[in-house]
Amino acid sequence: MKIEKAGETGFCFGVRRAIDILERVARERGSVETLGALVHNRQVLKRLSVIGVRVASSIDDIRGDIVVTGAHGISPQVEEELRSRQLTVVNTTCPFVLRAQKVAQRLARSGFLVIIYGDTNHPEVKGILGWANNVGMATLDAGSLASFEPLPRRLGVLAQTTQIPDHFTRFTKDLLGLVLAKDSELRVIDTICHDIRRRQAAAMDLASRVDLMLVTGDHTSANTNHLAELCSGTTTTRLIETADEVEPAWVQEYRRIGVTGGASTAEQTISEVLAKLEEYTGKS
Repeated sequence: MKIEKAGETGFCFGVRRAIDILERVARERGSVETLGALVHNRQVLKRLSVIGVRVASSIDDIRGDIVVTGAHGISPQVEEELRSRQLTVVNTTCPFVLRAQKVAQRLARSGFLVIIYGDTNHPEVKGILGWANNVGMATLDAGSLASFEPLPRRLGVLAQTTQIPDHFTRFTKDLLGLVLAKDSELRVIDTICHDIRRRQAAAMDLASRVDLMLVTGDHTSANTNHLAELCSGTTTTRLIETADEVEPAWVQEYRRIGVTGGASTAEQTISEVLAKLEEYTGKS
């Protein structure tokens, strides 16, 4: 039985940067609050709580005078509300998300209706819409624009940074078919994160060579779910959060097992999954 790890695992650049900033603030102050989860990974949040990080569920739930915002970013309206309450705001927005925010702002100021290819309920998407001054919409279905009558003359399209590139390409093709011959201007800007692209490519490469793919990460993590979705199109795939979910029967049932992880999954968690698999094979 062969066990193999994907080439791109561990925290992505944006998550690593956000955690480094948060840990520094926590060390300096002894404790600190975040507005919502810094990243979508319960294992990471559990470790951060040990050094005094508390997750505030809303602005009204913030108890101190300083707050750290997450890697997914926030809207200008939310940041203004925080500062109006005399709070010190430490912004850890991922640079790739920041780029998408600026793209949305420029498009909106230029008179475009901003279309975000992404999950309406994801905090990153909500924040980007805020940078477009809410002159826009988020959707995963180009057909949803058919509800506009007439169709806006100027459409600006970008993507949630963790989306699957091929799916974004398909979305823009569908959109092009919708707007052609309707006297509309369509501007498409690719805002998908480069790290996410490499991670997805490495996972797919490994998935093509194994009988079982284990995608490690939080069930609420968008990029982790996208990894699992991609791999499941190639081989049998399981999404697990920790090594505790590794089943002994897998090492008997499958000859080659691959392991990868989402952008907010610590390398330590990946190592624990690999160690558990080796333990079940009797190699440890």
